Amino acid sequence: MTGRARRILFLNNTANRAAIPPLLERELTGGAELESCWAAQGQFPDDIEGYAGAVISGSPHSAYDRIDWIEREHEVIRELADRQVPMLGICFGSQILASALLGRDQVYRRSDCEVGFKWLEVTEQAASDAVCGGLNDRIRMFVWHNDDVRSGHRDMEVMAKTDACANQIWRHRRHPAWGVQGHLEITLEEAPAWFSRNRSRLEADAADVDRLIAEAEEAETAKTIISRFLAFSLSGNETAPSARGRAGS
Repeated sequence: MTGRARRILFLNNTANRAAIPPLLERELTGGAELESCWAAQGQFPDDIEGYAGAVISGSPHSAYDRIDWIEREHEVIRELADRQVPMLGICFGSQILASALLGRDQVYRRSDCEVGFKWLEVTEQAASDAVCGGLNDRIRMFVWHNDDVRSGHRDMEVMAKTDACANQIWRHRRHPAWGVQGHLEITLEEAPAWFSRNRSRLEADAADVDRLIAEAEEAETAKTIISRFLAFSLSGNETAPSARGRAGS
């Protein structure tokens, strides 16, 4: 990456072309631009040069699905990594990051779905991380996944886990790439509509949608991952410096 790029690439892996998290647009500052590509419909940048960072969305698909656009997204992720472009993957985005950069066997199907608002235990490795360094010892986040990312790869540092998932947040050791299993992008304001819109799929995964709506929260501490990621990307840094420390519990 050369110069001070001001564009953030958003790879949209959903069935909704307009599915750009409001939080992502809200956190962009200083004239930075968000460029959305509908990856799930085969739309990718013609040229990946000039991006300050990339955010990879969730999806109802799995990273191991043999679908043309998923195969192409693996290639795009590796191209971005070769240029040391910072990347943040959310849910499926975390999984495809791991699959592309660490190997296809890094992602596997769980025996059951982990769904609901969960407490994540933040690891010691997060304290000095540029993106995760502002987290408390424990943070709360909505999680919903049938696939997991393995936690033992030599090029991976685990930043947070839950009682049912050993790898909720991770970071690549050599590339500025972070994966977050939970949906930290959902704001309190949009949560009721988001849960209602996904009611049938959530209930198929044994979730109590009405309870999720009642328990919805802003999860502000978790959301600092997005703001810190964008600040890191737009600063022009190519490696992750030590963070200034964690926020208080």
